[in-house]
Amino acid sequence: MSAGRTGGANRAAGPTRRGRSGSPGGGPAEGLYPIDTGTAELVLDGDSPDGWLLKINGVQSSHIVLSDPLRLDFEYMRWIVALVEEHLPPETTQLLRALHQGGGGCSIPRYLTARYPDSRQVVVELDGQLAEYVREWFDLPKAPLLRIRVGEARAVTESLTPGTRDLVVRDVFAGSRTPFSLTTVEFLRASERLLAPDGLFVANIGSAPDLVTAREEAASIAAVFPHVALVADPAMLKGRRFGNIVMAGSGVPIDGTAALTRRLLGGGVPAHFWDDARVRAWIGATAPRRDPS
Repeated sequence: MSAGRTGGANRAAGPTRRGRSGSPGGGPAEGLYPIDTGTAELVLDGDSPDGWLLKINGVQSSHIVLSDPLRLDFEYMRWIVALVEEHLPPETTQLLRALHQGGGGCSIPRYLTARYPDSRQVVVELDGQLAEYVREWFDLPKAPLLRIRVGEARAVTESLTPGTRDLVVRDVFAGSRTPFSLTTVEFLRASERLLAPDGLFVANIGSAPDLVTAREEAASIAAVFPHVALVADPAMLKGRRFGNIVMAGSGVPIDGTAALTRRLLGGGVPAHFWDDARVRAWIGATAPRRDPS
């Protein structure tokens, strides 16, 4: 999960470094690094010579393969890009304008740059030191293709010009939960205002087996967007484990085509697509979240 970090009073000492990021060329090197909100840890992926796992305060945040930006090891990230590519096909989308609420290792922005070479993306990252490290470690595209803006996701979202984005991705976590202020109807309206008429909002929702959080967040999204959809694996939807649910909203229908269904079922963790009617039935009478009065 890309994380909106909190805390950080007890920082571990960083590794012995050569260059600013721990290697002669400023690239990634295994170790524990102090950041503004705690610690970041880089772990070399044993399955790939240039694959890296990024942990934030001990929690898995991102996985990067330097030589292959199209490889996404986290299932929920694959579900997100599947929804994006179905709704905004790379073959017909000349310029993808994206805002990412939550940065982490920028796995999805790297992917989208590879699929949409002329894209213009802004990543909002709360932790300035982490943003600096990630730029050095993971060879990110330069501005204007990809900008990292240090700040709080809601404040940045509310400061941007309406109608200037085709895609907004919310993937912000403090521990295992998205901060409440980023789950309310008011925040989601601010996100919706940024989108073009056929734009897409996608949120990564972390939920316990009782699915209370998931339904509340889904109710908030459904209260703002005329059309919604949901992707998750069957075990998660049946309340059998803690996990991720990906939910999308748009001003136009979000189609669950046969091609999208095959793609979602073909992953390491097969997932189901729920259309607008099924999502709203699942939400039922659950009340959306709202800002404190």
